[in-house]
Amino acid sequence: MLPLPSRAEEKQNRPPNVIIIYIDDMGYGDIGPFGAKGYKTPNLDRMAAEGTKFTSFYSVQAVCSASRAGLMTGCYPNRLGISGALHPHSQVGLAPEEITIAEICKSRGYATGCFGKWHLGDAKEFLPLQQGFDEYFGLPYSNDMLPKPGSKNPPLPLIDGNTVVNPDVDDAAQDMLTTWYTEHAVDFIRRHKDKPFFLYLPHSMVHIPLHVSDKFRGKSGHGLFGDVVEEVDWSVGQVLDELKRSGIDGHTLVMFCSDNGPWLCYGDHAGTAGPLREGKGTSWDGGVREPTLMRWPGHIPAGRTSDAVLATIDMLPTIASLSGAELPARKIDGRNITEIITGKSDASPHEALFFYYHVNDLEAMRSGKWKLEFPRSYTSLDGKPGGKDGKPAPYKNLTVPAVQLYDLDSDPGQKTDLAAAHPDVVARLTALADKQRAELGDALGKQPGTARRQPGKTSPASVFPSDEGFDKKPDPKYTPKH
Repeated sequence: MLPLPSRAEEKQNRPPNVIIIYIDDMGYGDIGPFGAKGYKTPNLDRMAAEGTKFTSFYSVQAVCSASRAGLMTGCYPNRLGISGALHPHSQVGLAPEEITIAEICKSRGYATGCFGKWHLGDAKEFLPLQQGFDEYFGLPYSNDMLPKPGSKNPPLPLIDGNTVVNPDVDDAAQDMLTTWYTEHAVDFIRRHKDKPFFLYLPHSMVHIPLHVSDKFRGKSGHGLFGDVVEEVDWSVGQVLDELKRSGIDGHTLVMFCSDNGPWLCYGDHAGTAGPLREGKGTSWDGGVREPTLMRWPGHIPAGRTSDAVLATIDMLPTIASLSGAELPARKIDGRNITEIITGKSDASPHEALFFYYHVNDLEAMRSGKWKLEFPRSYTSLDGKPGGKDGKPAPYKNLTVPAVQLYDLDSDPGQKTDLAAAHPDVVARLTALADKQRAELGDALGKQPGTARRQPGKTSPASVFPSDEGFDKKPDPKYTPKH
């Protein structure tokens, strides 16, 4: 009879744990490894020193729900019928038929947890426990979706599993969100260190309204925004420290990214896109190119910088490959980028990697160093400063009057249009865009697309967490147990 494998051998042979830390509205220049000034991010600096910094990593749309749908499913969100930012009591959500990263991982025996902002539908059938997660704690949508004049928003609910545990999240509770999410994440790691797990930690910050706990309030010397970023950095440190304490540091891939760029109209309560043009809500690179770090000691090279063009849609097929899971039967858009993140290759797996959509308008595309911008309108501060103290400044409507071409290697701020000098590149990229329009449509071009799927739709009996607790009466004085 063969001897049973030791615990160390079992750990070595099992697939890796995966942690995705996802920030809300963080700009390209908002953390130390990407040039942030005025406040400190030592734990993210550590992630960069011990892992790889990806300088051309994209979210799939410049707004909340759409970007999260892309991350979770490996699909452009317009393929799934998800667009924009879903509002409370939304009648649509991520269709149960779509396969999430959590479901991919569960097929391989992983424990799965989500702690933070979900925003893929707030009816019960769309919440994380119904989308492949074993555990959930957080807000069902953005923290600014509160009762306010002119809106029909219900009070902001905090959910644990399928239970509303605080039906009216006030400012004091919002101050604690980053801490609570982090405590749940650390506890999840500790409890599941002896088996593979997928942990999704989508923070509510740095979305407005900004909130921070007392332990970081006023400590950064760079205003409330700096305080909030420093608390997010603390959260990253808590996760990394627990991996070491649990003895699984070298067996865990950790990714840090953001859903879209900074909400620039909020000025001193928003971040910066650094050298990139514009921010949240636009298809300029400042809206969707994200500050991305990955760390996996012994597998991802330390202190490396990669400019390979990658995107959040690539994470599902990559995690499927690492875990040994099969890909969804439904078509996805992402590619397995294991060879790139582990430093074995820097070649993009896509002919034209990235298509920039707003809802179902194809607004731009990138292939290699080239980015082609299509005619459209967009919102901009047009060089004026943003607001102060949480009050937004007004945007202007500007236009891209004709096709424009930019070399992002030499001109990341997209200042010099090279379309006239490179008609061959314009023609090649336009042909690729036309193929994409035929498949996924283009509202600007009045093309419906042949391969778009329907989102999930609520039933007449749907339960919304803001209306009632799913499993028990909510406790308005709830304090998390961790």
